[in-house]
Amino acid sequence: MIIQHRNEGSERMSQPLVPTKFDLPSDVGGKDLGIFMPIANGGWILSKNKPELDGSYAYNRQVAVLAETHGYDFIMSMAKYRGYGGETEHWNSTLDATVTMSALAEVTERVKVWTTVHTILQNPGTVAKMIATLDQVSKGRAGLNVVTGSYKGEFSQMGMWPEGVDHDARYDLALEWIQAIKALWTEPSVTMKGDYFQLEDCVSDPKPSTKPFLVCAGTSEVGMRFSANEMDAIFLSGDVPEKLALSSNKVKGIAADMGRYIRTYAMQTIVLGETDAEAEATAQHYREGLDEEALHGMMRAYGFLDAEIGKENAFVKKARSSFMAPHVAGSPDTVIERIGELLEVSGLDGLMLIFPDYISAMPLFAEQVMPKLRAKFPALAGAA
Repeated sequence: MIIQHRNEGSERMSQPLVPTKFDLPSDVGGKDLGIFMPIANGGWILSKNKPELDGSYAYNRQVAVLAETHGYDFIMSMAKYRGYGGETEHWNSTLDATVTMSALAEVTERVKVWTTVHTILQNPGTVAKMIATLDQVSKGRAGLNVVTGSYKGEFSQMGMWPEGVDHDARYDLALEWIQAIKALWTEPSVTMKGDYFQLEDCVSDPKPSTKPFLVCAGTSEVGMRFSANEMDAIFLSGDVPEKLALSSNKVKGIAADMGRYIRTYAMQTIVLGETDAEAEATAQHYREGLDEEALHGMMRAYGFLDAEIGKENAFVKKARSSFMAPHVAGSPDTVIERIGELLEVSGLDGLMLIFPDYISAMPLFAEQVMPKLRAKFPALAGAA
């Protein structure tokens, strides 16, 4: 791949092994606590017994305002184009990520607003302008979650699945994509001759006023290397703190070898109750309402063959909890203890939080849990 800029004299400076400043607690030793926005119906619980989340803009607007007023650090949307069906029609209705986050930037002033874009759907020239616009609307609070694409059916329905481009090659594509975007954000003109993208004297104005926050999810070796080299943060997966610690240490080590610092995050669903027994009873109620057909739809999206669907295996056993992300259920004190242990043992820089019912749970978490977590993991003087 060749990228040429009009001002050929510019050189990329190596970054110090400290976090790039984004006015976040993790800039100076604290932990970032953000919200995974419910822009799809059903939220992140595959259950007929869960609270009804319609994925509407009206609901998401309420969530964004709560995040703003209750001190959460960021809000982030996914980008989803095909749901899992079932009795609950799970994720069959989804908002556009970037349009939604731009609108939510208008009703907030402080909280960071991060959108999601799939590299195989949008040309880098288009995305550079989209995120620069989000930066302007949000007054410097924009971020981009980069997704390389993994569910064929979601994109083949549009004729956009890149046949013959396997998992690792999709990261080669993503590397061209993000490097082109970064160049368009900083240079007057970009000419690029790559294997996947070609730009000829391509211009993109306005430029972002503030460096957009870049994040990606990945646990494979190639995914970690891509994120360590190009992103500001990475989302990791793991059921226990010790597993997350291994992944966090690994990707931070890869970044350090490249002369960079990378933040590490994970997702966590919170089920709060006045007591542990009440919270666990709620979680069990969700489990008992598992939408089997939606689970089968999710398995098809993940690439399971029809012959495998309906059989018990490790994936199904885990999915039967109905929770689509790791969860903790308990009283505020128990949640403080469990989340505190998770952050301490794993070494993560933050969490992206999910709630069964955001409107009722976000204020409770902010009032009864967040202050003690902030005290346990204080940002040093000068933090956000």
